[in-house]
Amino acid sequence: MSTEPLLVLDGITKNFGAIEALKGVSFSMRGGEVVALLGDNGAGKSTLVKIISGGLERSGGRMVYDGREISFSSPAEAKAAGIETVYQDLSLCTNVDVVANFFMGREIVKRFLGIPVLQERAMEAVTAKAIADAGTRIPSLRTNVEHLSGGQRQAIELNRFVHWGGKLVLLDEPFAALGVEQTRRGLDMIKKVAAQGIGVIIITHIMTQAFQVADRMVVIRQGQVAGDVRTAETSADEVVRMITGEAAKAVPGTREDARTTGVA
Repeated sequence: MSTEPLLVLDGITKNFGAIEALKGVSFSMRGGEVVALLGDNGAGKSTLVKIISGGLERSGGRMVYDGREISFSSPAEAKAAGIETVYQDLSLCTNVDVVANFFMGREIVKRFLGIPVLQERAMEAVTAKAIADAGTRIPSLRTNVEHLSGGQRQAIELNRFVHWGGKLVLLDEPFAALGVEQTRRGLDMIKKVAAQGIGVIIITHIMTQAFQVADRMVVIRQGQVAGDVRTAETSADEVVRMITGEAAKAVPGTREDARTTGVA
């Protein structure tokens, strides 16, 4: 894991007219770190992800990415800087094969008598190595993506991102439509991505997924950071209290009881 912050958010605000969607969100993360972004519906999680990925312009605050203060004007600009967003509906073309998707916009071409010719074998070899190195199993790279499972499609998108030098991936409810086994493989894939020094932010409503894969939990409540804790140092009950705003209940004879009653 990198020692320098990959992403720093400092007082990020977002207004939609009179509505304050984000009210000064601040946190940072390093490369190789997995951060679970948690919160109830409408808390501001997706709005924050869209600001990071260039889909929305922030109203205020600073964003420092890879050592420099930055403001993306479009998702394409963020992608060019190494930030990828993976939603439930993946950005793959289902009517073409795995190789075509892997090299979308980056095709290897040689010119013969001025005519561009795709180097299919070279592209297939590169795709095969990247897929194999990630431990992903796909029957045939020449299979159209529409015939692959949701988990295989997700793996292709993540493998493509890693291969082309991505630095930060944002996952917005990536496993909502997947089965148990596909979700397990997806979580394993996230760990492999992070092990290569890539930062990962994952939005999920399923607490067990967050505890399985995240190094830290950042809880957003009503547009503000309600908690920023290391996963190993918290519990599901504590995270739920952060999400709902419910105060922890003191158990007689515990430290919490001493703090609330003033008796040590």
